[in-house]
Amino acid sequence: MTGRLVVAWLFILSLITYIDRAAIATVKDAMSGDLGFNDQAMGAVFSAFALGYAIAQIPSGWLADRYGPRLLLTSVVVAWSLLTGATGLAAGLMVLLVIRFWFGVAEAGAFPGAARAFYNWLPSSEHGRANGIIFAGSRLGAAAAFPLMAWMLERWDWRTAFYLLAIPGVVWGIGWALAFRDHPGTAPPRVEKPAAAPLQLGKAIRAPFMLFTMLQYFAANFTTFLTLSWMLPYLKAEYKLSTSDAAWYATLPLLFGATAQWVTGSLVDSLYRSRHRSWSRAFPAMFGFALSTAGLLLLCFAGTAPGAVVAFILASYGVEMTISPSWAYCLDMGGKNAGALSGAMNMMGNFSSFLSANLFPFLQGLTGSANAYFLWTSALNVIAIYCWLRMRRYASS
Repeated sequence: MTGRLVVAWLFILSLITYIDRAAIATVKDAMSGDLGFNDQAMGAVFSAFALGYAIAQIPSGWLADRYGPRLLLTSVVVAWSLLTGATGLAAGLMVLLVIRFWFGVAEAGAFPGAARAFYNWLPSSEHGRANGIIFAGSRLGAAAAFPLMAWMLERWDWRTAFYLLAIPGVVWGIGWALAFRDHPGTAPPRVEKPAAAPLQLGKAIRAPFMLFTMLQYFAANFTTFLTLSWMLPYLKAEYKLSTSDAAWYATLPLLFGATAQWVTGSLVDSLYRSRHRSWSRAFPAMFGFALSTAGLLLLCFAGTAPGAVVAFILASYGVEMTISPSWAYCLDMGGKNAGALSGAMNMMGNFSSFLSANLFPFLQGLTGSANAYFLWTSALNVIAIYCWLRMRRYASS
């Protein structure tokens, strides 16, 4: 297996990850109608995944660093695929909350495991593009989930759809176990020295640069999780759309977001190889947060579904520009602890997802509008820009 093939395998994994993760947003109405859930109950279902996903991030990253991405990814992918199928068996709220929580715990290993695989196989000058590719796959997977699930619901019930979704992940996990090795060749590869000397894990997670890293990722996920959970139901309810129309509208921000991952990953690596290396992570992320803020503010004034989708595209494209530099930064600063530090960052981001899943319906119910949520998220983006200014200084020191 070559480095490029590793990236290709993980691109497919990220597709599967987000198809499984985003599918539940499309079946929200069918599921809630069948099981008698209101929006608050569905918010709890969305957030159960986010809570499990957040809690398991650091342990998953540590396991990837300790036992290698081959064992870690094989185990978690097969586990979450079985839990995807088990979602179709849920008969009530408590059972569904437990299934989605453990589904989140299993999925938590995906990207920290990928980060450790990249550290083992790729030089620092390729980390931006590699992360851009796999996160582009995640957004393409989320975009595909909406029309795919709408198509499946026209042919089967929502339970059967989840049973079928379990199959690709099990196949991927078996293939990964057979084809992948933790290091190229028979011995660990020679890797470049990271931008900062590796710290002990506990000290690294508590270091000031890591606090800013986690805070900016916390801000980013308020927009990211919105597009994966409440965006489709919001468009459907706010503009009186059919499920299929809302699903197709909701794919557009995710498709554009996927292109942002490709573009930003290449930009990160190009800046890294130039005399502007110190800005290679910070500049794309800061620009992305500014663009996302503009999109969120425009959402407050959108009067039509197409106008709202354009605003969502700007918000989504901007926040997706922050993902590749964030993960590349963790690889730079984490070194041999790359999996665990990436997991710590992603943990904080997914505590944000947990809050997002519940805060959106709460603020909408409290104020009668989603604008309060959009304004709150815009303010967090501004804070994130400041975080990146501080992060750049730590990386340069």
